Amino acid sequence: MIGLFLGSTDLSSHILKTVKKNNKKYFIVDLTKNNLFKNDKNNYFINIGKFGEILSLINKKKCKKVLFAGKIDKPKISRLRMDFKGLYYLPRIIKAFNLGDAAILKELIKILSENKISVIKLNYFNPELTLQKGTYTKLKPSTNNMLEIKNGINYLNKLSPHNHTQAIVTIDNKIVKKETSSGTKKMIKKLKKYKIQKGILIKFPKKKQDLRADLPTIGYDTLKDCKKANLKGIVLKSNQNIFLDQKKSINYANKNNIFIQVI
Repeated sequence: MIGLFLGSTDLSSHILKTVKKNNKKYFIVDLTKNNLFKNDKNNYFINIGKFGEILSLINKKKCKKVLFAGKIDKPKISRLRMDFKGLYYLPRIIKAFNLGDAAILKELIKILSENKISVIKLNYFNPELTLQKGTYTKLKPSTNNMLEIKNGINYLNKLSPHNHTQAIVTIDNKIVKKETSSGTKKMIKKLKKYKIQKGILIKFPKKKQDLRADLPTIGYDTLKDCKKANLKGIVLKSNQNIFLDQKKSINYANKNNIFIQVI
């Protein structure tokens, strides 16, 4: 029995589909705002403040392993409906909320670990969603592009562990945009569109990010956004990025002269 803590992205549905296809016994702890998985008979829509209820469910299902996938919509502390166990963990939860989404996820995992529940990697059932090092398109980054990419990665590595930034866009060796808590899509939309392809999107895990449950994700929509902004390349981290709709995305990249490089 596997417990699936699912948030609101396509990745959650993708993993659920694979789990069902492999006939794995599962239950869902739905962490979306709108109960997206309500039509699944194994779904439990539980507020994350109700740790007692969540832990009781896990024990009832005789579950020792859980998987986190998708974006956990961060509720306001004032709207958390705490049970007794939730109130016990409240000081830690408040501290995590102040540090951001990644800290909340880390704290959830830590609490589960203290209760002898292990968290498996989110790509456990879908290892094909992460890529090895290499160039995945016909177009390859030039020597100058690689130097620019190296400088961009160095910039990301120097950021605070609690910074929201998972992605940046670099143009002519300058960081022109960096991701905020609003996400990569909104960052790309704010870019000035150049007449020629200029920018490179670099999307890496944040420092001290828990890679079991939180990997940066791109997909077909990301490629379309890059095309609209006239970007010339996307750079990912080997085995540390989720890449959805790979075949469709790579074909689109080839048609639009965008390179996809995994470092």
